[in-house]
Amino acid sequence: MTHIPDPGVRLGDATYSRLRDMILNGTLPTGTVLHEKRLAEGLLVSRTPVREAISRLISAGLVVRDPGLAPVVRRLSVNEFIEVLHVRRLLEVEAAGRAAERNGTAEYASLREQFVRFRDAQVVDFTEQFNADERLHEILALQADSKLLAELISDLRMKTQIFDATRVPERIKAGSIEHIGIIDSVVSGDVERSREAMRTHIDNVRASVLSHLQRLF
Repeated sequence: MTHIPDPGVRLGDATYSRLRDMILNGTLPTGTVLHEKRLAEGLLVSRTPVREAISRLISAGLVVRDPGLAPVVRRLSVNEFIEVLHVRRLLEVEAAGRAAERNGTAEYASLREQFVRFRDAQVVDFTEQFNADERLHEILALQADSKLLAELISDLRMKTQIFDATRVPERIKAGSIEHIGIIDSVVSGDVERSREAMRTHIDNVRASVLSHLQRLF
């Protein structure tokens, strides 16, 4: 699948975003060796932005170099997943509480409608669900009014997206209910309830993923 970047976006940034998304959605699964020439041809770019993107992916922790120095899509261990999720829990609970202290945003209403639809649907578009999930957590982090907090949450969420709902589909309905609860708590301005709703959500994500992994192994 090829990708022509938006002319308003720097080519290196567009290439990085595309490769990052390919890793997170499973197009480039864990263990894949990233060949600059092959990727450049597939994305219709030169090798320079691909090389730059791979360097950034290594810094982000999504790619590592194997003993032969080839860049490889990193496999996140269960212990690493638990550790990252623990830190996410601390930061996102704080962000939800701080977001509840502010005036909110009109986008909460449209996101709530989406999550109600996901909750009630027999079949859900995974991409649409993923985007809504990402957008809600992004808004909450931004409304915490701390650039550093928002950046940390974004980086940590990226590291755990390998275990998203496309791999644990039973989380879609439950996660939608939890997201509705988070939105309602934040919009009502209830700080403690917002924190508890986020805490419960992340605890349930952790329990569900660990249960899924136990069934696999």
